[in-house]
Amino acid sequence: MTHVDGTRRSGRTKRDPKGTRDRLVRAALELFTSKGYHASTTPQIAAMAGIAEGTIYRHFQSKEHLLNEIYRAAVRLLAKPLQDAPGEATCAERLARIAHEWCSLASTTPALVTIVFGDDAALHLDSKSRESYSELRNALEKIVAVGKGSGDVRAGSVDVLTDVWLALVVLGLKRSATQDDSFHSGAVEQVLDCAWWAIRER
Repeated sequence: MTHVDGTRRSGRTKRDPKGTRDRLVRAALELFTSKGYHASTTPQIAAMAGIAEGTIYRHFQSKEHLLNEIYRAAVRLLAKPLQDAPGEATCAERLARIAHEWCSLASTTPALVTIVFGDDAALHLDSKSRESYSELRNALEKIVAVGKGSGDVRAGSVDVLTDVWLALVVLGLKRSATQDDSFHSGAVEQVLDCAWWAIRER
């Protein structure tokens, strides 16, 4: 018997490679950020995704390859607000918009922020992943450099100023990601304000 689209009914469930890959990514991301990379095994990832362990290797060469694919996808999401930030906005406005969009992502999908800014993945990143983070970091430095050139950002090394801003924003992101009740949204705003105050021209 054939379907109306002409395909033959086989009695087997149609394969959905994209759906399988998406389930794998979600399961791995959750395990990597809750249990840690080393403690997360491929059988555990497969079980959480509802697939056979061997299916992982149809989509990814190894557990490390899977981690790096997830990491780069997360960096791309974090980079989007930097690309979308309007050019006519001030440095303070651009950085505030980036920080708020990152915090929004941290509160809705905390694992994405954890995988990029946590320490667990760092030792397992390949050159493409390190390069993707460098591009994100360089884009931030350019925004800070423009602010310094316009007199909005204090004198000093752009690299150090970017480090300072990023360190404080990541504190807010991590608290947003953990949804710590003791660190309410007003406190997150305070951290983001401090990030700007730390680098702005006095």
